[in-house]
Amino acid sequence: MSERPLVSILLPVYRAGATLSACLQSIRRQTWEHLECVLVDDGSDDASDDASLDVAFSFADRDSRFRVVAAPHRGLVETLNDGLSLCRGTYVARMDADDLMHRERLRLQVERLAQDPAVAGVGCHVRLFPRAGLGEGLRAYERWLCSIDSAASVRADAFVECPLAHPTWMIRREVLTEHGYRDAGWPEDYDLLLRLLHAGHVLDVVPRRLHSWRERPDRLTYTHDAYRIERFARLKAAFLRSSLLAERETYVLWGYGHTGRAIRRALLEHGRRPSHIVELHPGRLGQRIHGAPVISPDELADLRGEPIVASVAGEGPRGQIRSALLRMGFAELRDFVCAA
Repeated sequence: MSERPLVSILLPVYRAGATLSACLQSIRRQTWEHLECVLVDDGSDDASDDASLDVAFSFADRDSRFRVVAAPHRGLVETLNDGLSLCRGTYVARMDADDLMHRERLRLQVERLAQDPAVAGVGCHVRLFPRAGLGEGLRAYERWLCSIDSAASVRADAFVECPLAHPTWMIRREVLTEHGYRDAGWPEDYDLLLRLLHAGHVLDVVPRRLHSWRERPDRLTYTHDAYRIERFARLKAAFLRSSLLAERETYVLWGYGHTGRAIRRALLEHGRRPSHIVELHPGRLGQRIHGAPVISPDELADLRGEPIVASVAGEGPRGQIRSALLRMGFAELRDFVCAA
């Protein structure tokens, strides 16, 4: 392909022979045709029973928009950065080798980015599959992802979880190249999203289910050390330290369940400790937890100027806390953040 494409699809592959053909077929069916797919195989040929490279080269032989690079196994972060260096498009769209694209995904994301030059990147909503066996936890996670409907909600919920599923991203190539992927000991996609937001970039979402995200027990989310729960807490704490808590060593912690305790421990590594802890349970009011007095929400009016970290896991309770703080006159992201 000599003509520079508008969209480069960055597709890392590792032993995905069973799913890759359907993935590539969904790319070939895109209504947006001005694309290239940069497929970087991360050493799949080390497994004699895997057909990833055979499938990839078969598509490349029939469609010059598919470019295949066979590399030794080095892991996801290096594979992503190697593939990114080969992308020629104005926009880089992420894709995973076991997922499927809705045929309109690229077109709608291109239109959103072309519409507003201030938007650095855009995701979309997802549908988890196969549906059989999806527990309530995963269904709640899917509902939460699909509740993210604007750049404002991406930023507001950035410390809850990664608000844009990584395989759905489309980002301006110069922005992605400037920041790149890194291995900091926690999830590389969430790390990149928080770095982009911290740098002032706007990330938006096309609020339509344009990506089918395969759920399987051997995903890196479940098997790699970087995705352990405590690593997420450390990631959030590192960016809270450089944003809301950049100029304060103390903060008010609303919630002291499992989530709140994990955030408190992670923030202690950065020299940040709760001055007060907000709790609704009447049995805890008036007590002290690690030296911090336990107070009711009504007492927050006397603590204006002290940043608040609202750390509860459930979407419903979190929404109630957010509404309560807004009614009290606290401004989200300036005076408080919601974390989980």
